[in-house]
Amino acid sequence: MNFQSSPLIRQASAEDAAALARLIDIAGEGIPNWLWSRACEGNQTPLDVGTERARRPSGGFSFTNALVSERQGMVTGMVLSYLIDAMPEDDPDALPAPIAPFVELERHSVGTWYINALAAFPGYRGQGLGSSLLAAAERLARENGTSAMSIQVYAQNTGAVRLYQRLGYKLQERARVRSHPCQPYYTGDVLLLIKDLT
Repeated sequence: MNFQSSPLIRQASAEDAAALARLIDIAGEGIPNWLWSRACEGNQTPLDVGTERARRPSGGFSFTNALVSERQGMVTGMVLSYLIDAMPEDDPDALPAPIAPFVELERHSVGTWYINALAAFPGYRGQGLGSSLLAAAERLARENGTSAMSIQVYAQNTGAVRLYQRLGYKLQERARVRSHPCQPYYTGDVLLLIKDLT
């Protein structure tokens, strides 16, 4: 599926897996790299693990759930999104601290089209790329009959919060950040923002 917009936004393919891994690590403030490092075997790097996971045809972090922006044949950004159609079964208290508040907030996102990750490579930021990728994800949500979008963001990431609010997302819930070794935001909350599509 190609979205006719500027910049070019298209469905990701398995060949985009390495770029997707780098972009989701940017979006996740280093949390993905930290999680992948725990799964490395032999000479694997964390990004090798992330690339393998992005190449899978199923699962939340799969190329099948990603749209990428492209310029002159190079991936410049991506949005990873999908329907949350069931309550997460994981107990947040039993999960690694970096992801616990996100899973806690997913419980309030059932039935929404969830923006798992949004990122652009350095050099392509501040050009409206994030808004274009979010608009493309919103078209997917509407095509799939979903009535609301959801996204999670650190409260201290004020630039991202302003962008999402400007695009119609409103605060729904919040969860406390849990202290851990891999992120810059050691205090405050993770926010769940919802956009009504009806």
